[in-house]
Amino acid sequence: MNYLTEKNNKVYLNGEIVTSAEFSHEVYGESFYEMLVAVKRLSGQADLLPITVSERLIADKELKIGSVISAIGQFRSYNKLVNGKSKLMLTVFVREILDDIAPYKNPNNIVLCGYVCKPQIYRTTPFNREIADILIAVNRSYNKSDYIPCIAWGRNARFVKNFAVGTRIAISGRIQSREYQKRISDTEVKTLTAYEVSVSKLMSMDEDDAFDIDEEFFISASETAVTELKS
Repeated sequence: MNYLTEKNNKVYLNGEIVTSAEFSHEVYGESFYEMLVAVKRLSGQADLLPITVSERLIADKELKIGSVISAIGQFRSYNKLVNGKSKLMLTVFVREILDDIAPYKNPNNIVLCGYVCKPQIYRTTPFNREIADILIAVNRSYNKSDYIPCIAWGRNARFVKNFAVGTRIAISGRIQSREYQKRISDTEVKTLTAYEVSVSKLMSMDEDDAFDIDEEFFISASETAVTELKS
């Protein structure tokens, strides 16, 4: 993987496996499996996050329901045909499974550097809390990009709401799962799950600005300012 594109997208998760590994796909004879991991928030609630992992990473490990996994990877997107329509799917693609991670380390940490690829949706709640929905295109190797939905709150929402499409942006935060109701018909409502990055820090960047992440600092960071992650 290209060094620079690897640094554009980095995730660290520590959580409990809550579903059995299911076969996802095969690439050049290498099989990949999917499972859900419960990652606890400070509130005690948990985000149920999808991960994709190679058979080569889990061949010598007993990963089953109830096992704890610590992993570094990337938050990736792909399009899947569902009921004749293309749907954006998101997963944490595991690149490394870690051992002996101290329990005080932040269990859910993501850093992204990419480009605003559609106009933000800015709004306020009935309690006047400001929210901005952002879609970021993050470059990957082989001329691919991942499209990552993000949500910013308060002053971050106010700051980002006027960013033009094409603005280079860096963020840090956590991946969250969120259930919502979708009306299928007049009599049927279906509960679905959305995944997005909840932004804690963000900034705009010039095209020539370098962006890098120190490995150990990344894993242990809790509320990391993106400006501290720049080289």
